[in-house]
Amino acid sequence: MGQRKVGDTMTTPPEPGGGGLDPGLSAIMSERRKLINLAYRLLGSLADAEDVVQETYTRWYAMTQRQQDAIESPSGWLTTVASRICLDLLGSARARRERYVGEWIPEPVPDPTEWITGRSADPADRVTLDESITMAFLVVLEEMTPAERVALVLHDVFRYSFAEVGEIVGRTPAACRQLATSARRRIRAAQSPSAPAARQAGIVRDFKQAWEAKDIDALIGLLDPDATAIADGGGLVSAGLHPIEGGAQVARYILAIADMAPDLTILERTVNGQPGLVLQLDDVTVTVMAFEVAGDRVKHIWGVRNPEKLRPWTTG
Repeated sequence: MGQRKVGDTMTTPPEPGGGGLDPGLSAIMSERRKLINLAYRLLGSLADAEDVVQETYTRWYAMTQRQQDAIESPSGWLTTVASRICLDLLGSARARRERYVGEWIPEPVPDPTEWITGRSADPADRVTLDESITMAFLVVLEEMTPAERVALVLHDVFRYSFAEVGEIVGRTPAACRQLATSARRRIRAAQSPSAPAARQAGIVRDFKQAWEAKDIDALIGLLDPDATAIADGGGLVSAGLHPIEGGAQVARYILAIADMAPDLTILERTVNGQPGLVLQLDDVTVTVMAFEVAGDRVKHIWGVRNPEKLRPWTTG
């Protein structure tokens, strides 16, 4: 994964021009982006990540000034609290997912330059894009136990030592090391070697053009014979309730979408740091598609249609 280069991007420096702020407050608030990034990777939901960070800061400001001053590392305290809240949420997430209508896909995020929200677009709410944010990686995280997920993300992505991870999750450093090892094994088993970024972009562009031309042979040629397509409507909009399996079946499914929505506009966009597609009707984003490209073929397609997961992609 090349995690070592990832960890250095996760702490947001204080905003320039903030000289009027109390230095202590500025230092505390500068941790917000790191906490958003951590919680999003742990939960796969930007909305839930925002709630976790809000609750973390609520707990900080519920303390007296003396209690705050007694904390040697406010940054470490915030990370610990946010991680433990996430761990609690992950424990109940499986039950919630079982009640979810259809397939559950992590919430997609756009390139920071394309971030759109109906509320103020706070830069601190934007997710830093790197190899730990790809849809393929987040989907594998979903298959892990909560402890595996937290140990892997804290250690491999955010570069916390296993001793620090152990303090956060309430386990020994050795146990945390084993959890991370198990998590990495899951990743290796589930993920195919990624094609270079330029090659991925070319494959996705060819896919878009074949889709627009309704060229089923070209689509089948771009899809791995064992390709899968998964849609997430959350019961709020129409979407396939089960994965579509097989390249030819996926190609037919894709063309059926075009037939049902002849006015569909297909745009090339960055989705979770990789080339993807955004589908719009009347300038409204209705689907965000993420791809896993292995070699010269599309291996997996994830299409998020649940409007509650498309807030960063839509206006209003």
